[in-house]
Amino acid sequence: MFKPSRAMRRLHRNEEGITGLETAIILIAFVIVASVFAFVVLSTGLFSADRGKQTVLAGLEKASGNLEVRGSVSLQDVDTDGVIDDTAPDVFIFNLGTAAGGRPVLVDPAVTNNTLVINIVDTGARVANLTYTVNKILGDTDDLLETGELFEITVEIPAGITLDENEEFTLELIPQSGGTLLINRVMPPEISDLMDLK
Repeated sequence: MFKPSRAMRRLHRNEEGITGLETAIILIAFVIVASVFAFVVLSTGLFSADRGKQTVLAGLEKASGNLEVRGSVSLQDVDTDGVIDDTAPDVFIFNLGTAAGGRPVLVDPAVTNNTLVINIVDTGARVANLTYTVNKILGDTDDLLETGELFEITVEIPAGITLDENEEFTLELIPQSGGTLLINRVMPPEISDLMDLK
């Protein structure tokens, strides 16, 4: 005779086996999904970290100044008329060196690309790409301003720029790479043939 309790027990044992198999499949699926998710997160994180590093290094290279003025900035009235204007090539004179850890900078007025560009801004005008000459005080014979070298730069004041007493002006020195050096000065209350603009 058929006993229901024995049949139920057999059926119940078969269900336990199926439930264990389903649980194992679900567990394996969770492990695989978690592994894929972890791989995606790690890959994205490493990619983001690398891009962040590149951005920071590019920003530091752009922002860090390669140049610095060594000593004072002098203004000389070449024609000795007591007026700093464009009637004669009145000049700025200053010494230029590289900042600590700065890269070499090409300082060659004869070259038109990838060299130092000097602009002037005063209250009335802005003139770009000023004419300048270089006197190598310390260093080798090439036109690269390198660590430990010192160049004397003489910049001609261009037509259209008249510097009066107590007037503020800015010289912009823009190298081929690195930050721009701004030399901001104020004219003294009395103009003479040779002035030290501290």
